[in-house]
Amino acid sequence: MIEHWAAALEATPLAAALRNSVWSYPLVNAGHILGVAVLVGSIVPLDLRLLGVWPSVPLVPLYRVLARTGATGLAIAVTCGFLLFIARASEYVASELFLSKMVVVAIGAANVLTIGRLPGFQQPQTDAPHANLPLRSRLAAFVSLVSWLTALILGRLVGYF
Repeated sequence: MIEHWAAALEATPLAAALRNSVWSYPLVNAGHILGVAVLVGSIVPLDLRLLGVWPSVPLVPLYRVLARTGATGLAIAVTCGFLLFIARASEYVASELFLSKMVVVAIGAANVLTIGRLPGFQQPQTDAPHANLPLRSRLAAFVSLVSWLTALILGRLVGYF
């Protein structure tokens, strides 16, 4: 069933145009890399702050800026990633590395949605050193770091295997 869906995506004019263009696919790939860079570049400092690095930096304003920036990066990465996917959908749905990457991205995205809802993100006392942050916040930061770094590694491996 999924193989038929993948083949149908590959048969679309947009997928064919991406595959057959000298410029389109590489530019979309660059857009995907840019989106990932903005996403990870936003997530890592926030996660490190939650884990206790830079305790003097106020958490709530940092979260507000980096969460929006990370969301923008995620939107760019997903949009460009989908375009890359449709160009070779059959190959990707058969790749365990790609499927693993998608699972890890889903975990990372779900985790991001929970971080802003954790206790302390609306209250100034979260700007205290990490020892005063709830364990759930530090655990969410750890899961986030592991998820996004794993997604980066798997994403690179997909291109080689």
